[in-house]
Amino acid sequence: MQKHDRLDALGSAATVGLCALWALSHVAVKVANAGISPAFQSGLRSLGALLLLCLWSWLRRIPLLSRDGTLAAGFAVGAMFACEFALIYWALVYTDVARGAIILYTTPFFVALGAHFFVPGERMHRRQVIGLLAAFTGVVIAFADGLTLPSWRALIGDGMMLAAASLWAATTVLIKASKLARIAPEKTLAYQLAVSGVVLTPFALLLGERGLFDPTTLVLGSLAFQTVIVAFASYLIWFALIRIYPASTLSAFTFLTPLFSLVFGAALLGERVSAALIVSLALVAFGIWLVNRPRAAMPV
Repeated sequence: MQKHDRLDALGSAATVGLCALWALSHVAVKVANAGISPAFQSGLRSLGALLLLCLWSWLRRIPLLSRDGTLAAGFAVGAMFACEFALIYWALVYTDVARGAIILYTTPFFVALGAHFFVPGERMHRRQVIGLLAAFTGVVIAFADGLTLPSWRALIGDGMMLAAASLWAATTVLIKASKLARIAPEKTLAYQLAVSGVVLTPFALLLGERGLFDPTTLVLGSLAFQTVIVAFASYLIWFALIRIYPASTLSAFTFLTPLFSLVFGAALLGERVSAALIVSLALVAFGIWLVNRPRAAMPV
């Protein structure tokens, strides 16, 4: 695959689509939490997506078990993936979809910092720093707006989301900086799904989670959406994009996810939308545009 130094039209469209799916998946998690306990739900999703991935790889003759020196890094990203999603699923028990998404998408700052130091050729320039700071200001405004409302219960969820954000960033940087960047994205995803599915499903029950306790049609449909569309299809596309486009630029673009989360949270869950949140999203959009401007268009 040909690598690019910035997002082109195809990469931008793909990333916007993924952002919408990920925002909707947060709604699906919150809905499914009413009938499946959080970590157990995450484990089931990973196991189901792993089966689909194995079938996909078999049909395309993509070897998932070949020896290529990626086992250690693969287990590392799998472990981080498991912890990240256990935190996300539990966080959505405590906090709103929109607030959780805004906090989760502090990820690009961790990614940009990690890529600057550990990924050759991805050092940040002044324009990118300004863009990230603009987007970060938007996140801070949204977070401050939310802090006027939540109880301590909501703040627990916020803390879980922030921890998940750092784990997501660490996963992205490790993929870019290790041999995982040179293997098929299917195998990278297989590592994450296998480790998280095998670990989270039994571990959740050992921790006393209820497991599947109210399997309504809506709950099972939400789990199916997370499994097929999100954990299988969207993550496969995401890892392919990581191989083609700069990690810091790609991750900054995902600031659109909180915008979609705001819309979906209000429309589907009746969550509150304030003027401050709208201002924060405008700053996020400006930051994304600035990060993705051609380098020659602005002195650095």
